[in-house]
Amino acid sequence: MLKLFLILLAFSPAAIAGNYPADPSDGQIHVLDNGSMEAWDSVGELWLSVESFWLAYADRRGGLTWGRSSDYPPYAEVSEYDTFFVELASGSCLMQFFHTRWRRAQDVRRWDKRFNKYGGCPDVFE
Repeated sequence: MLKLFLILLAFSPAAIAGNYPADPSDGQIHVLDNGSMEAWDSVGELWLSVESFWLAYADRRGGLTWGRSSDYPPYAEVSEYDTFFVELASGSCLMQFFHTRWRRAQDVRRWDKRFNKYGGCPDVFE
């Protein structure tokens, strides 16, 4: 039985696709051979695309508060921890309202710093 397990492990999708971290932490990034990134979702215990990871995070908190837009929601109407996807020409970025201003969700949650290099995240404050 152990031998069969080791054979299956050797040919698992993770083993074939690349060297995934053995004990990833929530929000840890893994860069695939093609340059795309995946994030570890510790609740679901699986690797997700960055946007799927963000959506799973938002869904666990009740969903995106303000949806997706290139315009920030009206300041007087937002509440602490509200979320939305800002849509920029360079891509999207999950934002979270924290301590009186919009911030990248990674800056609030302290996931892997590479989230700030994904999609529109490098450009949200320009």
